[in-house]
Amino acid sequence: MAAYVNRTISLMSGDGPHNRSPVTAVLTERGKRIPLDNSPLQIFVKAKKKINDIFGEIEEYVKDTVDYMHEVEKDGKIVNSDQVKNTEEYVGKVHSIRDVLQRDHMKVAFFGRTSNGKSSVINAMLRDKILPSGIGHTTNCFLQVEGSPSDEPYLVLEGSEEHCAVESVGQLAHALCKEKLNESSLVKVYWPKNRCLLLRDDVVFVDSPGVDVTPNLDEWIDKHCLDADVFVLVANAESTLMVTEKNFFHKVSTKLSKPNIFILNNRWDASASEPEFLDQVRKQHQERAVDFLVKELKVCTPREAEERIFFISAKEVLQARMSEGKPISVPLTEGFQTRYFEFQDFEKKFEECISKSAVRTKFEQHSQRGKYIANELRDILEGIYSDALKLKEEKLAERKELNDKINYTEQQLMVVTQEMKKKIHSMVEDVEQRVSKALSEEIRRLSTLVDEFNLPFHPEPLVLNVYKKELHLHVETGLGSNLRARLSTALALNMESSQREMTERMEALVPQHHKMAGNVVMPRRQPFEILYRLNCDNLCADFHEDLEFRFSWGLTSLIQKYAGSGANFLALRGKRESPTNSHAPSTPTDIVDGRLIYTSATIDDWSFLSRLAIMGASSQGTMGGLVVAGFLFKTIGWRIVAVTGAIYSCLYLYERLTWTNKAKEKSFKKQYVQHASKKLRMIIDLTSANCSHQVQQELSGTFARLCQVVDDATTVMDKQLKELEVEVSSLETAGSKAKVLRNKANYIAHELELFEKAYLKLTH
Repeated sequence: MAAYVNRTISLMSGDGPHNRSPVTAVLTERGKRIPLDNSPLQIFVKAKKKINDIFGEIEEYVKDTVDYMHEVEKDGKIVNSDQVKNTEEYVGKVHSIRDVLQRDHMKVAFFGRTSNGKSSVINAMLRDKILPSGIGHTTNCFLQVEGSPSDEPYLVLEGSEEHCAVESVGQLAHALCKEKLNESSLVKVYWPKNRCLLLRDDVVFVDSPGVDVTPNLDEWIDKHCLDADVFVLVANAESTLMVTEKNFFHKVSTKLSKPNIFILNNRWDASASEPEFLDQVRKQHQERAVDFLVKELKVCTPREAEERIFFISAKEVLQARMSEGKPISVPLTEGFQTRYFEFQDFEKKFEECISKSAVRTKFEQHSQRGKYIANELRDILEGIYSDALKLKEEKLAERKELNDKINYTEQQLMVVTQEMKKKIHSMVEDVEQRVSKALSEEIRRLSTLVDEFNLPFHPEPLVLNVYKKELHLHVETGLGSNLRARLSTALALNMESSQREMTERMEALVPQHHKMAGNVVMPRRQPFEILYRLNCDNLCADFHEDLEFRFSWGLTSLIQKYAGSGANFLALRGKRESPTNSHAPSTPTDIVDGRLIYTSATIDDWSFLSRLAIMGASSQGTMGGLVVAGFLFKTIGWRIVAVTGAIYSCLYLYERLTWTNKAKEKSFKKQYVQHASKKLRMIIDLTSANCSHQVQQELSGTFARLCQVVDDATTVMDKQLKELEVEVSSLETAGSKAKVLRNKANYIAHELELFEKAYLKLTH
């Protein structure tokens, strides 16, 4: 009998829920179906790994997006601070989701009245006696069993991180323990994953105290049940469902939408003692359980409810599984094989249900949130990309316009420069001619200007020097004043017209927005006035006046008047008549300022009177005069000579008496006018050239300042052009990266859709 039982257990173990043929598959990205491992729980494991990988990509993607937005936020043109702030919030959200996903597991909570065998069911499923079990009230707090990568089991008390020996769970959680824990407390038992396949597949078991030991059910639900994927109600098959058990699940159903509930009628091995009532009792329990799930809780259909109700003996299963490969010391009750198979069927349905439920409840919401985040960031990046593209087009148009403006300005500047050069040259020539003409006319009127000088005159050398200096100043000032009066108005009008034309032409080359922005300041046109630098003091520094008395009818004067002109005439005639142009020795023919001037003449051309005059002049003494007088007295007669002498004497006396300071001043001014006129005529060209040079400098200076203004404006435009090129490059880079990130958002959303198609749709 024992050997038969061992073979039966071995066969049942080989056909257990972890060794079934692969009947479940998932869809790949290309629509092919790939079979999973034997356990339906592997759907959850693989789904968890896949969605964790996807959210790892999402987290990296969000960080890249935040870094990108911080980078483009600096210019503040395509990204604002609100967008950056909203994007930064997704970093924390994704990080929180990843933390939840890391902790996500398939959680099953076991509830029921005291001593219904909840801990025994968990131990049977884990194939080891981990939780305390026995007669009476054995569990006084919540016990959570989950897998651990460690090879050694340990437990952690609520509110502590200290690892305790797992052997102490029997004392800590036992209701008979002296140090009782709070009934709502949670003790986590970490069991090596390599010892239990269920724990390896991220299944977490939660054992609870009896629902009949405390009225504080709401606290239990809020604290331990809201994240449970499957609830297992362990009922006592020897009785029926109690109100306390029903009340608990009524409360659960109000807080959770259609919870997954399995009902295990434990201790069904007791039915072996009453085989005649077996079917009736089973049917009775079945109907009450179905009514409870369908009509009272309304969590499933009648057909689904029939698949959620099982009749088992957890104690038998645990005993059998712990004795695999060993002889069973305790005899098994009749019908054990049927109850064992039903327990395996429960495990199969439980695994399928918890896997589907956990995938749906754990990952569907995360997948939707992941798609929401991806779509939100995609919309933000799509807007950024559109704005960057639009702004780039605007900047390109602005750059082209600015480049055309720079080229146009440079071309027009060359044209205006050539025109202004010609205009300046023409005006300079005109000014030179005008100044030359006006100065010539003023020189001809110099005597009038000199006559207007009325400073007291005295021939004393010291006084005369002062007189000459004042006269120099008077002449210089008068000539300058007269020239300004004659030329200033016309020149000022011409200059103003030329400068205005220059300014208008150059101002037209400066962009309007530059002038409005205050980047360009056009030079102000100052009144222009030509300075006539005559400097008569230096010009007439070699002037030497002759204020000695000269009788106008004296021999010297007569010789100067007649002999000089006659001698010159004779000399010219002799020059024309003599082909050899032979000259006689030089003879004095003129006297200026007491000096004799010699002129060449032929001996044959001289008359006797001329020789007498020269003789008289050369003697310059009494002897010459006596000789001449004797000659005239003998030739003409004494009466005539006497009358002539008397008249001559009267004339001499008259002129001598009238040779006053006034006459000396007049003679001085006449001499000064002759000398100054001669000197001024020598500097007409120089003065006119100087004035034209002033005009040229003024116009050239004005034009140069205007050119500088245009150059400054061009420099500003060149700088703006470079800035625009940098902005265009930056916008192109920003737009390109935004496009890449937008496409990545589409890729992530597509990955999540494939995840839903491969895993979530299988659970519906």
